[in-house]
Amino acid sequence: MDEKIKAKAQNIEMIGMDIDGVLTPGDIVIMESGEEIKSWNVKDRLGFNLARRAGNLRFAWISGRGCKQVEQRVEDLRIEAVRLKRLDKGKALEEILQEFKLKTENFAYIGDDLVDIPVLKRAGLSFCPKDAPEEVKRVVDCVTQTEGGRGVLREVVELILKLQGKWEKATGEYCNK
Repeated sequence: MDEKIKAKAQNIEMIGMDIDGVLTPGDIVIMESGEEIKSWNVKDRLGFNLARRAGNLRFAWISGRGCKQVEQRVEDLRIEAVRLKRLDKGKALEEILQEFKLKTENFAYIGDDLVDIPVLKRAGLSFCPKDAPEEVKRVVDCVTQTEGGRGVLREVVELILKLQGKWEKATGEYCNK
């Protein structure tokens, strides 16, 4: 593991991310009624819980889109900072940092496409899924081994918690019984 990534991970207090292409594979099914249907990975759901249990990490969603299903996931997963239907993600990041009194070095971000680049460049630690475009891969600290919608958040949480020395605390309930 790169020493620079290890050092950056120590400061992380909040993990922000795009939704489509990170938490979902990016496929959007639109029903005749207009309702959107997305596919979510259960590994990510456990990732949210592990991060809160051991690391007291908080979460932010910054997305250019929004729908009822996303709003329901926000409630279910207790996402602390939500900025939907926001194409100026850099401005959304500034609002979140100010609201939660964070510095950029305390904020990790997972983005999968060109619109995420401004936030990826400013985040204290940045990630993208394996299937992100080359332009995105060139600006991040780390490319995940998983593709978007296949457990990217879980992979990032595991890496951060391990580098912060909190992985055993996070998994103890499951692994030490």
